[in-house]
Amino acid sequence: MSPGPRSRLRRVVSLVPSLTEAVAVTAPGLLAGATNWCSHPPDLAVTRIGGTKNPDVPAITALAPDLVIANEEENRPADLAALRAAGLAVLVTEVRSLPQAFTELHRVLVDGCGLPRPAWLDAAEAAWAALPAPARRRTAVVPVWRRPWMVLGRDTFAGDLLARLGVDHVYADHAERYPRVDLAAMRPADLVVLPDEPYRFTADDGPEAFPGRPAALVSGRHLTWYGPSLAEAPAVLSAALG
Repeated sequence: MSPGPRSRLRRVVSLVPSLTEAVAVTAPGLLAGATNWCSHPPDLAVTRIGGTKNPDVPAITALAPDLVIANEEENRPADLAALRAAGLAVLVTEVRSLPQAFTELHRVLVDGCGLPRPAWLDAAEAAWAALPAPARRRTAVVPVWRRPWMVLGRDTFAGDLLARLGVDHVYADHAERYPRVDLAAMRPADLVVLPDEPYRFTADDGPEAFPGRPAALVSGRHLTWYGPSLAEAPAVLSAALG
């Protein structure tokens, strides 16, 4: 179930932090609800409807949204099915590469929400198109969690961004997208890339686990979010990676 093409909506609920920011920046006031994890824009004032993995379906239904926007990785099929069973239109995105992110953002904002294509989306595409070819290539391990240790594996949006910046993560050929790995048996790499989400790696929590290996602390929002942050992500990530 989905709205007609370019139909102008009045109320949207987002179950994805990056899509929340994309909609809120493009059309302030359109969002009626968002998850507890939706932290941008910082002044976002909407009804909170639980987490990405445990949304409050009755609360979402009570908001009577014209559209619920979700993601196949961040949200559970059972929750999306429950929303559809309640009679709500649900648009589910799939984002595993930068080109796919641009396509899906247009689909959500223009086709799904009936909004004009935002200038920030054009700026983001231009920023990445203008990125020069990397002067060197390096390999990296990219943890996304610890206790247990989990790293980027195959077919991930963050992995695609890093590759465009000259950093090839060494688990890109793994059968799983976010495999658990034994710290003592991690594959060799030139550096370790430590984002501050979903696990909040910091200078005091993360680098010490990789003695003798350079560590780059990077913004998780710029590495893993597909939204307005994409416009500045090439510069922000390049500076952090060194």
